[in-house]
This record gives sequence, C-alpha cells and structure tokens, in this order.
Amino acid sequence: LRMDLALAGNPFTKAGLECALWDALGRTWDLRCVDLLGGPHRTEVPTKMSLSGDGERLIEVIEAIHSLGFRSHKVKVGLSPASDIARFRLARDTCGDDAFLGADSNGGWSRIDAMRAIAGLAEMEPAFIEQPTQPRDLEGMAACRTFGIPVLADEAVYSLDDVAAIIDQRAADALNVYVGKASGMERAVRQMRTAAVFGIPSILGSNGEMGLGAAAQIHVACAVEQLAPFPSDIIGHHYY
Repeated sequence: LRMDLALAGNPFTKAGLECALWDALGRTWDLRCVDLLGGPHRTEVPTKMSLSGDGERLIEVIEAIHSLGFRSHKVKVGLSPASDIARFRLARDTCGDDAFLGADSNGGWSRIDAMRAIAGLAEMEPAFIEQPTQPRDLEGMAACRTFGIPVLADEAVYSLDDVAAIIDQRAADALNVYVGKASGMERAVRQMRTAAVFGIPSILGSNGEMGLGAAAQIHVACAVEQLAPFPSDIIGHHYY
C-alpha cells in the first residue's frame, strides 16, 4: 500500500521488491514463502511451453521442446485467422491428436477475427483460448465463450479490480495470473483466491522469469488452494 501511494503503476518493479521482502521474512522466521502465503497445497505444478513460428521452424521448436520432456503446449496466434488456423493445425499434426494444446492470442485479435479464428480452430479441439480479444473488450471475451472452448484471461488481469470486472462480465473460464503483473506474490495469491470464490480457477502466467522469478511463481502456485485444470507457464530458462 505504501508503494502504491508513493508510485502509481510499475507492477514488475514492485513485485521484485515485494518478493525480496517475503524472502527476508521467511529467512528470519525459518519459513518458506509458500508457508507464509498459506500453503503448501501441492508439491508439484504441471507446466506447458509456448510454441511460436511457422512451417519447419515450428516443427523444429516442437521437437526441441519434446526433447526437454515437455508434452503440453500453447500455440502463439493473434496475427490473422487464416494463418493462425494453419499454424495451429501444423502444431496439432506434429504433436498428435491427444496432446494438450491451447492457443494464445495475446489480445491480438479483434472481436470479429476472434470469432472467426475460434470457429476454425474448434474442429482441432484446442484445450483453451487465451486472451482472444483486446484486454478491455470483456464483452468480446464473454462472447468467445459461446464456442464451448475454455477462455483464459491474461493481459486483462493486473489487479483485483480487473478480476472483479472479469467476474462481473463472465468474461473468462479461468485466469492466467502473473506475479509481476500483480505487483507481487501476495497480491497474485489474493487475485487467485478471489476468483476461486466465484468459481473461476487460475494458473500462473509467465514473462519468461528465470531463477528467483520462477521460484516465486512456484511458491504462489503451491500456496493457492485451487489451480485450473491447465498446466501453468512456469517455464524458467527453458523458454530461451
């Protein structure tokens, strides 16, 4: 609260300081951060890897990721419905019909393009569609849920106010919560617990955190009572 009063925005900077303070408190009391945050409720967190690129490049990425042991993925989309459908189809063909495979638009589609793209993707049974519309178009996100494919909110989630708006608009089936975007571990946990009260589970999102950042993600994922039935994005150094 004192940081918010002194400086607006800058959630990632605040998250770094907040994580360091939780770590210092845990070392003082000889407790893990997950214990301080109310857990642990699990000791393992399933994860997935992002897939980018087209054609042979995409196939090479999938093969490299499989060699590391990953079997769950999300395909980066959001450029145009036609190219996105083709990219997802190649990923599906390469990974297999039974592979866990979602699609992440990063808010890149307009509402109309989102509806077109999801209609084309539906036959390939994506596990989820992440942030199909622009972050503030919650009405459009809610409309995307009519296809029966789970919709994850990502770029639309920074604060508890954002969580409340998503709940109010029934805009998502699950949330992708970030330690950085939430301004720290405690606020990430609070967002996830608040959403869960209204029947919306969450997973942990990633901006490619490594080392201590990935550790913070794991502590949050283990501290919350409920995770969505999708692998989180705790990918650490593997992303690079």
